[in-house]
Amino acid sequence: YIYIAQLHINMSSLRILARRAATASSRTMLSETSASNGRFFLSMSNKATMTTLASSSSSMSASEGSNLQAALPNNQKTSRRYKSTILPTSDSDKIVLPPMVYIAGEEMTHYATQLVLKQWIKPYFNTDAWETFDLSCKARDESNDQVLKDAVDAGKRICAIFKEPTITPSVTQVKEMGLSQHLCSPNGAMRRGWNGITISRDTIHIKGIELGYANPVLFERHAVGGEYGAGWHSVGKGTLLTTYIPDDDNERPFVVDKRDLTDDNNVCVVYHNPYDNVVDLAHLFFKRCLDAKVVPYIVTKKTVFKWQEGFWATMKKIFDEEYKEEFVKAGVMSEEKSELQHLISDAATMQLIRWTGGGFGMAAHNYDGDMLTDQIAQVHRSPGFITSNLVGKTDCGTKIIKEFEASHGTVTDLWNDHLAGKETSINPLGLVEALIGAMNHSAMLHLENNPNDADAKDVHDKVFTFTEQLQRAMHNTFRYGQGTRDMCGPTGFTTEDFIDKVAWRLGRYLAKLDEAEFSYPPPELSEPDRQFRRNYDVDHEAAKKLFDKYDKDGDGTVNFEEFEKMLVKMGLAPKTKEVVQQDVKEPDV
Repeated sequence: YIYIAQLHINMSSLRILARRAATASSRTMLSETSASNGRFFLSMSNKATMTTLASSSSSMSASEGSNLQAALPNNQKTSRRYKSTILPTSDSDKIVLPPMVYIAGEEMTHYATQLVLKQWIKPYFNTDAWETFDLSCKARDESNDQVLKDAVDAGKRICAIFKEPTITPSVTQVKEMGLSQHLCSPNGAMRRGWNGITISRDTIHIKGIELGYANPVLFERHAVGGEYGAGWHSVGKGTLLTTYIPDDDNERPFVVDKRDLTDDNNVCVVYHNPYDNVVDLAHLFFKRCLDAKVVPYIVTKKTVFKWQEGFWATMKKIFDEEYKEEFVKAGVMSEEKSELQHLISDAATMQLIRWTGGGFGMAAHNYDGDMLTDQIAQVHRSPGFITSNLVGKTDCGTKIIKEFEASHGTVTDLWNDHLAGKETSINPLGLVEALIGAMNHSAMLHLENNPNDADAKDVHDKVFTFTEQLQRAMHNTFRYGQGTRDMCGPTGFTTEDFIDKVAWRLGRYLAKLDEAEFSYPPPELSEPDRQFRRNYDVDHEAAKKLFDKYDKDGDGTVNFEEFEKMLVKMGLAPKTKEVVQQDVKEPDV
């Protein structure tokens, strides 16, 4: 590409120019930015030039690149696990990806993912080995849900799945879509079919951009049991018996619960929690915490729900017997404070607000995990900034099944805007992190199944090289101030322009895999204003009243003493570690 200008401008002008650069028909490309002096370079490139750039390498010699790499500060040197050529010279030269199950959804997330595949994945890879299943409501209805059964069966066989967000239609949506039947949640069928153990929901971080939690937060949500599979019925006055009938004929049935219903209007609910797989959950959780060097916590409400004691007891037994010493050796926990910590679910909700430094992991039952991870998403920024990865195992128990998806829905409001011909700006971060996870897992499985195959090793290395550079290209695009509007405000890129920009940057990175980086490092950014989010709904009048309540002297500021009193009254004040560990709420029934 050709540098045509080197300008000195302020950052507000930079954002405006970045927006114009993205939308101009000439596709003016913002190439590099320096946070320290506001300099940037413009390069003119039409789509044909972009294609050429993505499939050609720089003229810099290897020795020049090596010398330049050595001269760079350590924090600017590239760090790559693999160095494998990715760029194909023709369609026949594309890397054939290992088998993977691709589950297509609908609405805005489906549209965005198709753009990602077209511009970020298929220029470099052959995806013919992927098995694709359309789980849109229309396809499920027309097949009498056979397509869901087929997808579950394929997942059992292949063990690596990427899933777009799907819709579980409400009664109203069934009528609006003209469906012939009510459709159950596909996620429930998948968790059952793949012997779900846990749903891993972790914070997503972009190096160089401040978000809600400074360091990673890991969460394991028990994937089965609880209210989600409950049986229920509306009844009147009477007696409710819950009876257990053993499979073993030598054991006698017995009544688990008996209660008299004296109200005219009652709802009876029955559910159970399978605990056999808690051992598997414990190993997955503690291994992940150990690898990430974060402190593990177990969350239950066992002080009131006595039946949850078994979950805690199993987790603690596994930790004490197999992981306690490992956490101490790794320096994650000290000898003096190496006991596994338990948090009452009430206390956990408060700690998630207080512990914004991150660096911890939690494991909980299905329902608690659902609620707490939604809270993590809001503290960190939004559901688009946490993962949602189902981990299960094959029926024989010998292979791990992993399904990767974004933790948000289909984004109906933006889809309606798109259909109306309006500009949209969806952030695909969660979708792409899931796609990266699925591609990596499929490559790992392919290598495990063919450990002595040089081609399998080559494919594995190339997939990991590519996904590393894809993640880097996407993250750096945000850091250069070229993100979607939820991160950059009204001047942010549209859905299509953001995907174009990342595609350009990805091609540039892949073309220089074996050369030193010579660009300015992306700027460090503070947390983007949360009012940029579409669903920002803060009541400014109520916020002003709350501020005035704690601004005791009415000078328009809150000093430290007033601030501390505010935190205490709202229950948000940080506590000493000893107090946190002893802060167990008494049973409230």
